[in-house]
Amino acid sequence: MNLPFNIDLTNKVVVVTGAGGVLCGMFAKAIAKCGAKVALLDLNLEAAQKLANELQAAGYIAKAYKANVLDKEALEQVHNDVLNDLGQCDILINGAGGNNPKATTTNEYYFPGDIDKDIVTFFDLDTAGVEFVFNLNFLGTLIPTQVFAKDMLDKSDATILNISSMNAFTPLTKIPAYSGAKAAISNFTQWLAVHFSKSGIRVNAIAPGFFVTAQNEKLLFNADGTPTARSEKILNATPMGRYGESEELIGTLLYLLSKEASGFVTGVVIPVDGGFSAYPGV
Repeated sequence: MNLPFNIDLTNKVVVVTGAGGVLCGMFAKAIAKCGAKVALLDLNLEAAQKLANELQAAGYIAKAYKANVLDKEALEQVHNDVLNDLGQCDILINGAGGNNPKATTTNEYYFPGDIDKDIVTFFDLDTAGVEFVFNLNFLGTLIPTQVFAKDMLDKSDATILNISSMNAFTPLTKIPAYSGAKAAISNFTQWLAVHFSKSGIRVNAIAPGFFVTAQNEKLLFNADGTPTARSEKILNATPMGRYGESEELIGTLLYLLSKEASGFVTGVVIPVDGGFSAYPGV
């Protein structure tokens, strides 16, 4: 990985939730390259440990922790472990999140008679699935912030970075819970930015457009590698006509984490989307 530019995070402790995923794992690598001590939190300890091993082998400071972002009591214990292993948190990246098939409709549109078909319509959405998606994304950002932001109070360069989505600007079809939850993340980012403005903590968010990850790969590509119909719609609605490369998020990440570059920036949600949010379709 080549950084577009470097920032100095020497001796900073950075906590990354969802670190076992593609995008947050890439964030962790970039941050480690800038000299930070990185706490890799993920429910999938194996994935977080694999990344920790890779970073340690390259000479960086990183440690993996099994973490459920919806369990505050358990997360408090993780916080204590991070304190003992690495020190107080200076930067928090809230990357844990995702969708669930139980909160997804089969079709984009409801047509007359669909309610009697063997498909998942809006009326069939599983409330437990919808609740899970909202909790994972919203509470999964709120709870880690409650736990780790205590370390940041009254520091001069503490930062919280949330992960929003294109869904927050315009809801995608079929996934109402995920779209609503990500809109809540953008709103919460603004709320936190104001709430912590007197305490020295800046709060911002990145809203990625469409990047291929383990979570969405099967939705975007058929088994033979050809794009699905939904994938073609996405690319047609993205003026740059392609999916983003995960490394293309690094510049925005480093900009928002750098006090020198963005010290007067708080409460913003920056799209990195190939023009998706700017294109009306005509």
